[in-house]
Amino acid sequence: MTEVAVRAYAELGEGPTWDPAAGRLVWVDVLGSRVHTYDPASGRRTVLATEQHVGAAKPRANGGLVVNLRDGVGAYGPAGDFSWLHRDPVPDRRGNDAAVAPDGSLWAGTMRYDEAPGGGTLSRVAPDGTVRTVIDDVAVSNGTGWSPDGRRMYYIDSPTRRIDVLDLDPGTGEPTARRPLAVIEEGAGFPDGLAVDADGCVWVALWDGGALRRYTPSGALDRVLTLPVRRPTACAFGGRDLTDLYVTTARTGLDRPHPLSGSLLVVPGLGQGLPQPPFAG
Repeated sequence: MTEVAVRAYAELGEGPTWDPAAGRLVWVDVLGSRVHTYDPASGRRTVLATEQHVGAAKPRANGGLVVNLRDGVGAYGPAGDFSWLHRDPVPDRRGNDAAVAPDGSLWAGTMRYDEAPGGGTLSRVAPDGTVRTVIDDVAVSNGTGWSPDGRRMYYIDSPTRRIDVLDLDPGTGEPTARRPLAVIEEGAGFPDGLAVDADGCVWVALWDGGALRRYTPSGALDRVLTLPVRRPTACAFGGRDLTDLYVTTARTGLDRPHPLSGSLLVVPGLGQGLPQPPFAG
């Protein structure tokens, strides 16, 4: 049963990530320029205001957060001090979803505010701040994740309606052979953020679809979880045993949003998640 973890009014809640070192969930309100944390054991919440729209925030190995901002990728230290890792402002473009790979690198997506095709990218940010574009010609760079054995990467460019899978070269880790894992049918919403569970299955949030779906590694639809809100944006396993699935939601663009739109939801005991590595920088 879906429960409310944090009742909030985020314009565009996104990017839930479990931080095991702190025992808390980290998530963002992209358009509200806020990074939120939530400790389910104590109920403690914090809010960090960023100076730019923030597409994602992920824990760092030595404390603090790495953030995917409008003008590039930056880092907050444990004491809250900020510095840029890679600053690359492009007019009318912002950072969007991001994920940390098994090797500790950050894979950061971008998109134009008008979602124009080809206006976004997916780039790998090494711990030293070195950046390399891996996928270009993207409209809305969204969910990114890796299989439990590290041999596959999953990726979503939302307007394509596809969840793509790429093989990873065992020597270099370079993604190759991009192809559709699954296609979301017309009228079911658009794929947004994703999470890979311990079985290697892919959970995806359906923007304007009011649901989460679970796909097997072969691309078969395995499970559908209907939600009370129209615009779920992303999901992540959290909690001490990584068995609770947290879901971020949005209220932007809705004339009559559901009372829970913009809140952080949770489905306890839904499955078994994978530990997410921190950014190594």
